[in-house]
Parts: sequence; structure tokens; C-alpha cells
Amino acid sequence: MLNQIVLVGRLTKDPEVRETENGKKVSRITLAVPRSYKNTDGEYESDFISCTLWTGIAENTAEYCRKGDLLGIKGRLETRTYEKDEETKYVSEIIAEKVTFLSNKKKEE
Repeated sequence: MLNQIVLVGRLTKDPEVRETENGKKVSRITLAVPRSYKNTDGEYESDFISCTLWTGIAENTAEYCRKGDLLGIKGRLETRTYEKDEETKYVSEIIAEKVTFLSNKKKEE
């Protein structure tokens, strides 16, 4: 079996680290990943993909990265469920196993 995802995209906002009740550090980020084809208007659209970063990966990303920075993420897709209004809801997210800092937008400007 294989569950592996590789993404390259830009951060949509500055990463923030918070601490769980168990004391683990976590950061939830969103990457804007452009599609490889144009829409009917001739423009490239982007997908906004939620990623969860844990412990050291979360802390390093929050320290060194800002909105607009280009990141590479290798991880896995994870699906979880929860109940809301007596209905089961499903959430899919990327759990990052490795984050590579590809460029710093501030240096380019």
C-alpha cells in the first residue's frame, strides 16, 4: 500500500504554531498550488490545500517562512470524521512528513 503526496505551492498566510492539550506543537497551513492547465477563460486556477505540520516541522516552518513563500511538502493524505448535528462529517488533509523551503518571496522583491 502507498499513501504519499508531494506538493509545491505558496503559503496563503504566515504559519502559526499552537500547542495541543497534550503539549504537542502543531501548525495548520494552506498551500496555493497552481493547476497545470488553463480554465475556459484561459487562466490558471489554484487549489488551496490544507496541510498539518507537527512538532519540529511546525516550529521551523513558522520561524523561517512567511505568506507567499514557496514550499515543497512531502506527506500523506489522512481522512478523519466527526459528528455535527447528528451527521457524520469527513475531513481530508495532508499530514506533512517533510517540508522543503524552496524560495523566500522577500528576497526576490
